[in-house]
Amino acid sequence: MPALLAEDLLNEMIPPLKGTDSAGKAARWLDEFHVAQLPVLDNRHYRGLVTEADLADFDDPEMLLADLPLGYADAYVRPDQHFYRVMELAIENKIQLVAVVDERQEYAGVVTIADALAAFGQQPAGGQGGIIVLTMEERDYSLTQISRYVEENNAKIVSAHVAQDEIDPYRIRLTLKLNTDNLARITATLERFGYVVTAQFSGAAVASEDDQERYDALLRYLSV
Repeated sequence: MPALLAEDLLNEMIPPLKGTDSAGKAARWLDEFHVAQLPVLDNRHYRGLVTEADLADFDDPEMLLADLPLGYADAYVRPDQHFYRVMELAIENKIQLVAVVDERQEYAGVVTIADALAAFGQQPAGGQGGIIVLTMEERDYSLTQISRYVEENNAKIVSAHVAQDEIDPYRIRLTLKLNTDNLARITATLERFGYVVTAQFSGAAVASEDDQERYDALLRYLSV
């Protein structure tokens, strides 16, 4: 299967706003489309994202978005970038969606973090595979780099799930499903580069029915 690119995952259901739209319209659309951010354009050029927090600071629903200071102007990907990069930007910036902008800086659409995560499930897996759970500071998160370490050991990431670490709010937990049961070398490589491996599960090494149930439950969780 060829690599999925940002242009392959554009979400046609989420519309952009214009600078001539009002703050009130932005608030209505955020609610209607159940998102925390929406892109704002100046003609066809991406200006940034308007967020719920932005609108909370202004009481005038008639204020134009062109008059609001917008963030995330640099949080975009090119159409030909891998969907890993979409996920990285979303995690780095704590946003639900990432704009796709072409070489002329013209807006092409958005990819949501949910769509990017779902793309993992479209990657083919060989065998039952294994699972590795990592914890790290958000600033150390790079799915592209982690994938490179995995692939150096002749394996591939076939799905992933990112969540806030329940113990430390400044850290994230990354759960990876791999297309191999042989996790020892991969784990050693990740630990050598400073990643903390908190758990690992091998489908080929399930010792009991209880372990099998936990393993299967984790696989179902990752496939949701």
